[in-house]
Order: sequence, then C-alpha cells, then structure tokens
Amino acid sequence: MTTTFPPTDRSTVRRLPKRGSNDREVVYRILDEGLICHVGFVIDGAPRVIPTGYVRIKDDLYIHGSPASSMLSAAGGSSDICVTVSLIDGLVLARSAFHHSVNYRSVVVFGKAHTVDSAEEKLAVLQAFTEHMVPGRWSDARKPTDGELRGTKVLRLPLVEASAKIRIGPPIDDEEDYDLPIWAGVVPLSLVAGEPVPDADLRMDIQPPEYATNYSRNPNSQR
Repeated sequence: MTTTFPPTDRSTVRRLPKRGSNDREVVYRILDEGLICHVGFVIDGAPRVIPTGYVRIKDDLYIHGSPASSMLSAAGGSSDICVTVSLIDGLVLARSAFHHSVNYRSVVVFGKAHTVDSAEEKLAVLQAFTEHMVPGRWSDARKPTDGELRGTKVLRLPLVEASAKIRIGPPIDDEEDYDLPIWAGVVPLSLVAGEPVPDADLRMDIQPPEYATNYSRNPNSQR
C-alpha cells in the first residue's frame, strides 16, 4: 500500500489547495481520532446524508448501523458513497468579520461500500468499534449474541480514494486591518470528557474503570 492516496478528480482539494493532503498517515490519524462520520449517497435521484459510527481497520473503513435503516442499506449497494469526518480545533477570530474562520481537520473518502455478511468478521469489527470508542471496554462488556449480530449492519469501504483538508494557525486579515484596535486570535476547542455518571441501576459496589475516569480522544493519551 502506497504512503499517499493517488489524487482523483473527486478527492483533489481545489479550494485553498495548500490545506489539502493525500498523505495516508495524515488521513488515518484524523479518522482514528473522530467518532462520528457522515455518509452521503443518492436514493432514487435524491441526495441523502446520515450520521453514524465508524472505525478504521488497516486500509478499510467500517460503517455501523441497523439493518432496519433503508438508507444505510442503500449505501451498501452498487452506487458510490462519500464519507466525511471533521474535527474542530479552534475558533479563528479575525479583525474583520469576513476573515473569521475555524481551525479544523477533515477527511473525505469516496468509493463503493460492501455489506459485511460474515459473522466472524462482523464480530471482529464490533470489537474494533467498541475499542475505537472506548479503548479497554471490550474486555469488560458482555459480548454480542447471535441475535444482536444479526441486528447490526456493517459496511466495509476500502480506503482507496481519500484526502484530508486542514486549517491551522492564526487569523489572516487584510494588511490595512492589522492596526485596528480589535482583539484577534484563536479560541482553542477540544472534546473533553466529564466525570463518569453511573447508571441509576448500577450496583453500589461497582466503581468506574480507569478508561472511563481518564477518558480522552487524544490518540497519544491512550494508544
């Protein structure tokens, strides 16, 4: 597998191309940090977008859903789909309203998704889903029953056509605005976990595990 995604007409970043990246490692880091993706596709000529969970396993993206979802079933057909993941890192406050922006990292993936029918592969994917959401949780949780496996739909999208787009840094104002008496800069944003809230029916002798009390979406903190 190459270290970069070959650029295509669909994946090439045209608006501010300097922010684009075809580097596979950059794309994978963003996918591994995110939790929710948006899946875009067309049903009967009408565009649709649905949010859902996902996980990356090596060079495949797996999308999680319900067999009852007609839209997700359509996404697993023969038509191309588009999957996006976005991470927001900060609010960029410029001196002018026009130049306000957002620091972000995003990924767009194109391709054809295929339904995972093998119970063995589906179980492995569900384990990866759980570990992607909360590393360490799979070994504690009850494993899915055969009925629960049948009640879960999983799509596999090969990571062949993808690109990232990233904005970092301070605001970029017009040269004549830099002397204006207006504060400018970046308000950093991050996903921060709060203190775990126990289920009302939890036994009193069960304490929250370390992976819940010390949860973080920063990949370097847990992986």
